[in-house]
Amino acid sequence: MVTTPEANMHILLVEDNPGDIRLVREALAMARLQCQLHVATDGDEAIDFLRRRGRHAQAPRPHLVLLDLNLPGRHGREVLREAKLNPELRSIPVIVLTTSQSEDDVVYAYDLYANCYIAKPSNLDEFMGIVKMIDNFWFSMVILPHGEGT
Repeated sequence: MVTTPEANMHILLVEDNPGDIRLVREALAMARLQCQLHVATDGDEAIDFLRRRGRHAQAPRPHLVLLDLNLPGRHGREVLREAKLNPELRSIPVIVLTTSQSEDDVVYAYDLYANCYIAKPSNLDEFMGIVKMIDNFWFSMVILPHGEGT
């Protein structure tokens, strides 16, 4: 089964910076993207959300993950590895959205099957542009799988 109505879309934002979380929320609101945003503030919480463990036992399967690499606890690289090497999770698209522009991080992310790698913009207008691109591509053009239990 596939899904396309954005109101039924769930995005998992894995981000520890409150300012960046607020920017993503504002950009989604300004873009009028009618999805549900879920936030995990560290790598362990992100894995629990994806695996539906603990307080996230009833979490929906996200249609898209926005992943920062620089996280407290379990690093974003570990979250990406766990998501992409797990047969139950690997079909979830992961967009690495991070401040790192290190070639090593870029190569590592793509070696672990990240769907794309975006350097975080420094202002709301640039963030808006990224959110519009995400909306145009991931929610308007691409047909995403509608996982079980969503």
